[in-house]
Amino acid sequence: MSDNVNRYREIRKALDNMYPKQPKGNEARRLNTLAAIISGITGSGSCQLPKIAGKVPDENAAPASVEKRIKRWISNDSIESETFFLPFAQALLISLGLSEIVLAMDGSTVGRGCVTLMISVIYKKRALPLAYTVVRGKKGHFPEESHVGLVGEVANVIPESAQKVIFLGDGEFDGVGLQKNLAERGWLYVCRTAYNTKIFWDGEEHRLNVLGVFTVPDSYRYIRNVLFTNKKYGPVTVVVWWAKGNKEPIYLVTNMRSPWEACQYYSKRFRIETFFSDQKSRGFNIHKSHISDPDRLRRLMIGACLAYIWIVFLGTLATEQGWDRIIHRADRCDLSLFQLGLSLLEYFLNYDIPVPVAFQMFNPTL
Repeated sequence: MSDNVNRYREIRKALDNMYPKQPKGNEARRLNTLAAIISGITGSGSCQLPKIAGKVPDENAAPASVEKRIKRWISNDSIESETFFLPFAQALLISLGLSEIVLAMDGSTVGRGCVTLMISVIYKKRALPLAYTVVRGKKGHFPEESHVGLVGEVANVIPESAQKVIFLGDGEFDGVGLQKNLAERGWLYVCRTAYNTKIFWDGEEHRLNVLGVFTVPDSYRYIRNVLFTNKKYGPVTVVVWWAKGNKEPIYLVTNMRSPWEACQYYSKRFRIETFFSDQKSRGFNIHKSHISDPDRLRRLMIGACLAYIWIVFLGTLATEQGWDRIIHRADRCDLSLFQLGLSLLEYFLNYDIPVPVAFQMFNPTL
């Protein structure tokens, strides 16, 4: 049996097993195509449709016909992430078994002239996608309503077992509306903000960089109970943090009581960029897709995100079951979970070992 057949069949079984209900009719056929997309992306390392189709086994259709089927799928307005991605995102969070969930929001370019906004959960130095949207434009062009809307999508899949949720955002995500929404949900947040942000402290107006004047490398300063911007949202805490090794300080706004804890959590935010680098240079090259329509890209990313989660699952399997010592140097492993997952998949296919597929993380306690 060929690698393409093995990979596709196991992916299709996993989709059936994890889907919240028994798929029938059109839904089952759409899952068939989704399995083909996931299999084709991982097999080709590409998000270009001809390359995806070339790695999809179909005895009754040429690659050109498979490509047309995939095009119809990503052009179908009834294909939405609420049906074909969010149920898997919810299962992913449950599989992690986290009492404390750390979320990060960021954006990146995808396809031709489009950008995606994504919220991920941070897990073992990886950023695993939970919800996203795609629009035409450049990075930084999302209105605050998009930020709040995406937070709402993720809130719907947070397990009841989660005792604490922490949101991390870059400078684009410091809007008062977003901060208020997060606080009303009972979530903690740490967001980067501009050095010249206006604050009100003890009834007086200041610029945030007044703190920077007194900050030296490897230190932080903060002011509690300030009102943020001309909208006077608060009270919040503002922090200037000059991390060791950095050329300059960064400015943060948070509703956490401990400024140092806020700095430590924010340092995790940078890990979300590894998701986008894996999707691009190391993995599936989502930025090289020739698609320029945001809706079609959004549907293609359902497959790309599920493929990413599966490969990271294989990476966790490699470390937990000792496969990493077989597929890589036993004395030192400098591969990421994503790279380990790709290596383990290749090893299983080369040696005709059954390929485990799951769109969650390996957790032997569940």
